[in-house]
Amino acid sequence: MQIADSAAAFATLGTSGVTIGNFDGVHLGHQALVRRTLDVCRARGLACVVVTFRPHPRTVLTPERPHAPLSTREQRFALLEGLGVRHILELPFTRQLAALPPETFVREYLLPLAPRELVVGHDFTLGRGRSGHPDLLRRIGRELGFGVEQVPAVLADGAPVSSTRLRRCLAEGDVALAQCLLGRPYALSGTVAHGEGRGAGLGFPTANLEGAATLLPGNGVYATRARCGGRSFDAVTNIGRKPTFGGGRLTVESFLLDAAEDLYGQDLHLEFAARLRGEQRFADAGALSRQIGADVAAARRLLAAENGRDAGPAAACGGRP
Repeated sequence: MQIADSAAAFATLGTSGVTIGNFDGVHLGHQALVRRTLDVCRARGLACVVVTFRPHPRTVLTPERPHAPLSTREQRFALLEGLGVRHILELPFTRQLAALPPETFVREYLLPLAPRELVVGHDFTLGRGRSGHPDLLRRIGRELGFGVEQVPAVLADGAPVSSTRLRRCLAEGDVALAQCLLGRPYALSGTVAHGEGRGAGLGFPTANLEGAATLLPGNGVYATRARCGGRSFDAVTNIGRKPTFGGGRLTVESFLLDAAEDLYGQDLHLEFAARLRGEQRFADAGALSRQIGADVAAARRLLAAENGRDAGPAAACGGRP
């Protein structure tokens, strides 16, 4: 896959079909947009170029608000490549770029791609003050020689799929709905690090995930699937501050069912299947240990049931579109 930060790198492609977005998470709406762009390009003999930005615009425009991504850059590009994308123009995002009028942006950054078709999402805007709405882009396109197609919203559970909605449901711990919006389980990746050893003392030794670069689901206990050390495990994952032991820093701890080996220092990948309960403070360690035992039993039942049926997007959405 070709990734460049300047349109000049694509000079040999000839005419192109273009789509633009942040593609954070590469959810079902993003997937539909990319697939439609690829279809248009195949039908018209155009090279497909995906235009995106680095860093995410919110980190530049609102730096005072923390903004954890829904996917890493590497994950995002791998997902786009899996859809069939071969050319990505990754523009450095600055306040100066955000302040450009739509026509200036088009002339400076899109025209060098020799576009014949621009495909945009249902809520797309471009340029200063989000003034580059699709109708304006169509007028610009008629002058400069390209068409503009707007792809309708993708609905899941009766509402449009969007990154904002995905963030909201993750904050609420609704990882089942997150899977519905993504078409795959939401996941975290990092490294297994040493913790405080309390899990082992309770009879449930945990793998402590460090270095996760993406948004954490809301505090609580989850049924998850883990990949570590070349093996796959069902797991119970707690995201929280250990209120039973007085609270502390936010941690991600997973009890890997039926795992016995030492996993410290290895890469750990967690896929979230369902939220089992919220974070709780227990009267003592014994009460907590009994609850963890119940959580493990619940996770085994839930994950076994999921393994026995189609775990695709329709199943995650309860069969709803």
